[in-house]
Amino acid sequence: MDLEQLVRRACEGDVSAFVELTRRFQHFAFGSALALLGDFQHAEDAVQEAFLAAWSGLPSLSDHAAFPGWLRGIVRHQAFRTLRKSQLEIVPLESAENIVSEQISPDDDLVQREHARAALAAIAELPVSLREPATLFYIHECSHQDIANFLGISVTTVNNRLHAARSKLKERMLTMVAETLQAHGLPDDFANRIGRLVGTRGDVIEALFDPQSLPDLLAELAVSDEANRRTITVQVVQRPGKGIVRAVIASPSGKAQRGATVLNSLHHAAAPIDGNTFGRAVRLLAGPRHRKLEPKLLETGIKVFDVLCPLVVGGTVAIAGEFGAGTTVVMEELVRRLSGGADRISLFTLVQRWKEEDFSYAAELKKDGFSEGTIGAVQTFFFRAGDGPWTTERLAELASVDTVIHLSRGMAERKIYPCVDPRTSRSELLGTKAVGDEHAEIAARVKQTLTLLLDPTLAETADPLTLTRARKLANFFSQPFFCAEPWTKRPGSHVSATEALRTCAEILAGVHDDLPTAAFYFAGGIGEIRASAQQ
Repeated sequence: MDLEQLVRRACEGDVSAFVELTRRFQHFAFGSALALLGDFQHAEDAVQEAFLAAWSGLPSLSDHAAFPGWLRGIVRHQAFRTLRKSQLEIVPLESAENIVSEQISPDDDLVQREHARAALAAIAELPVSLREPATLFYIHECSHQDIANFLGISVTTVNNRLHAARSKLKERMLTMVAETLQAHGLPDDFANRIGRLVGTRGDVIEALFDPQSLPDLLAELAVSDEANRRTITVQVVQRPGKGIVRAVIASPSGKAQRGATVLNSLHHAAAPIDGNTFGRAVRLLAGPRHRKLEPKLLETGIKVFDVLCPLVVGGTVAIAGEFGAGTTVVMEELVRRLSGGADRISLFTLVQRWKEEDFSYAAELKKDGFSEGTIGAVQTFFFRAGDGPWTTERLAELASVDTVIHLSRGMAERKIYPCVDPRTSRSELLGTKAVGDEHAEIAARVKQTLTLLLDPTLAETADPLTLTRARKLANFFSQPFFCAEPWTKRPGSHVSATEALRTCAEILAGVHDDLPTAAFYFAGGIGEIRASAQQ
């Protein structure tokens, strides 16, 4: 497709056409910015801002054939803005000494730094009129005709300026200049990092990207807010398919306009979403419940959930997991158990920072055989959570959801899987006794008994028989998961809510005092437990 057709389609809002324009002109833009700024990182930042501005300003471009010169003007404008902000001078280019290279040996690193400094110093000594064509020529070997088109001058003028540049550059510098500028060029995937905002609802936005280059879950995106001359930071919370990503506005607060450019930063969000933003996002993402009857329990077959923190049909669940407590495993297990049903449920998975931040979260899920959680009746959203234990205050910020499943490191250290903390997990079904008085009473007694076990101060004075029953309850709530079968080598188990409640009541009443505590560990229903004890 020729240039004018691409520009016309991009002006009409075709994001794929704009991505192709970005791909064609990214190196010209980078070379032009580098010639003015003399710093690789600043040049890349200026080019990114320039393409964001270009997308917003495309409807005002009446002459489609003038796109190269128009874009160059935007690049130069952004470069001069960068110069004013940083108070940099074009000459000398001392900032080249701080260029960050890949991890190499100290000796090689020193050589590269010296080469970069010498190459940039040589380019900087050229007159302004020669600097741009020389930079464009040595970065990705742009042709004379392409340079002429981009700079808006004739091929003859390009030839003359390059000849003059060569004569001014020392012969021994030519190879070094070419290799240095090529090594620090704009990343080839830059064009694929650009998307378009196609929908907005309050703090939630939807952006369209190339389906083959989707931003990662929990990635940070920058949305162009041209009217206010700023960018709005958003965090990816869901990838529902067909190139769409959903994200929540993190900061600064403000409204993004449909059609705005969205840039993938290629790094994960570092800051957690605050409680107020989370509450608004839950209401927007989960939508209305459309319930005609009273809230009712959505059975999962997972004992500890159905007894202590039951899910609500059509409701919302926050999985508040601490690092290493199996957050994504619980998410995946719920998806596998509930996605095929008719009752909708929305999962909000709160993920803490990883020790290693240089991997794709979505790729890790796929590697483990997990989904991204949005299948059938289940939709899942991923949020960056703060580090460390989930305190009472932090859990209170999740008040907008119906159920909170708190997964703690303390339960993991006791090897109780799933690592649900019975003291801090909750459900509105129990708070309002919508599950019935009997269920609510059994859950309260179980929680009280387990608290005796988990609180060292209380455990010191507790009745020994009560502590034994508490250990049996804790072990009873450990359960094999279907999604974890490759690791546990145990088939997943499903226990009805009715049986789970009855068994808890029986343990509290001493019906199963004859069974060893170990028999209750990592098993299914009471029938399986008794059979295991007999063997």
